[in-house]
Amino acid sequence: MFVLELTYTAPVERVDALMREHITWLDEQYAAGAFLASGRKNPRDGGVILAVGDDRAQIEKIAAADPFAAEGVCAYRITEFVATKTSPELAAYRQ
Repeated sequence: MFVLELTYTAPVERVDALMREHITWLDEQYAAGAFLASGRKNPRDGGVILAVGDDRAQIEKIAAADPFAAEGVCAYRITEFVATKTSPELAAYRQ
C-alpha cells in the first residue's frame, strides 16, 4: 500500500482551475482499483490518497499523470507501507 501526500506548490486558484481534470483522473484510478481513499488536507494545502499497486514505480507513474503534477501545481511525497492490520473492508490488502 502507498500513501500519496500532495502539497500545493502554486496558489489555490491555479489548483482550482485544474480541479475538474484532477477529479477525472481520480475517478479513472478508482475505476482501475488503484485508489482506496482520497481527500483534501485541512488546512487546504494539498491532499492525501491511499493507493494500492504492484510496486512503487507503478504508483509513481500514476502520480505523474495527475494533472496537478503535470501542470506543476503540486509535489508528491509517496510512502510505501505494509498493511499488517486493516478494517474488515480492507482485508484483501493485508500482508
